[in-house]
Amino acid sequence: MIETAYRQAGSLGLLLCCQDEAGPYSTKPYAGVAWAPVGQPQRLAHEYLPNGTAKLLTLLQPATGVVRVKGVTRSTNAVIHPWLKEELLALLATAAPVDMTPTAANHAGWERWQAGLSERPTLPCELPPLRMLLIWDNLAGHKTADMVLWLFRHGIMPLYTPLSGSWLNMAESIQRIVVWRALSGHHPKSPTEIIDWLETTANSWNQHPTPFVWGGHRAARRIRSRARRHALGGSGACTTRPIRRRYIADQWLCPNQVTH
Repeated sequence: MIETAYRQAGSLGLLLCCQDEAGPYSTKPYAGVAWAPVGQPQRLAHEYLPNGTAKLLTLLQPATGVVRVKGVTRSTNAVIHPWLKEELLALLATAAPVDMTPTAANHAGWERWQAGLSERPTLPCELPPLRMLLIWDNLAGHKTADMVLWLFRHGIMPLYTPLSGSWLNMAESIQRIVVWRALSGHHPKSPTEIIDWLETTANSWNQHPTPFVWGGHRAARRIRSRARRHALGGSGACTTRPIRRRYIADQWLCPNQVTH
C-alpha cells in the first residue's frame, strides 16, 4: 500500500509526506571526512563529557525533496504532534483550495487506501475530501484518537509502516543525509549546537532540494532488463531471446529427430 502511495499519489492529485524522528545525538566526536594539511590528519578527542542529547523531527515531501525540520531535546507526543499539525496545515495551505464539507460520498477515496490492511483505522461516517497521504511510523503515540481524528478532519490519511518496515519511510533517507552533513567530522559541545547544525544543514539542502522517487530509474532499468530475458526450465538460466521449438504432427521432437 505504501509503495502504491509513492507511485500514484501525485497522479491522483494528492500530497504525500513522510514523517520521522532521528536521534538521539549526543555531545561526542563524530568521525568523518575533513580537510587537513598533508601529514597532519584531523584528530578527534578520545574523551568527551556527556552534556545532553538532541533529536531531529523531519517532514519530507518526496515529490519536491523539501524537508521541514525541528531540532528538539525530547520527542514526546506533546512535542511532535503540535509541530506536525502546524507543518501539515502549512503544506495544505499551498495546495488548491477545496470544499472541506464532510459527506458520505467521500468515503470511496479514503477506503481505497485501506485495502489489504490487517489493521484499519475506523473511518467516521462523514469525511472531507482526501487531500494528503502521511507515511508514519507504527507507534502507539501516532494512533491516539485525538491525533487520528484531527488528521481525518483535515483530509489526511495516515499510512503506518509495518513493524521492521522503517525502510518504507523515505524520511529515513533524508535524515541520514542531513545528519551526515551536519555532524560528520565535528565535535559538538552542547545539544543547542547540535540542533543549530542540523537545522542549518536542512535549510541549506532546501535551497536546492533533490526529489525522491520510489525505486528510482535503477529499479525501472532492472524491470526492463528482466522483461527482455526469457527464463528457462531446470535452473535459473535465462536467454536474451526465446528458444525456437520445432514440432511435427503435434509431436515434440528432440534436436536429433528434426528433419529438414
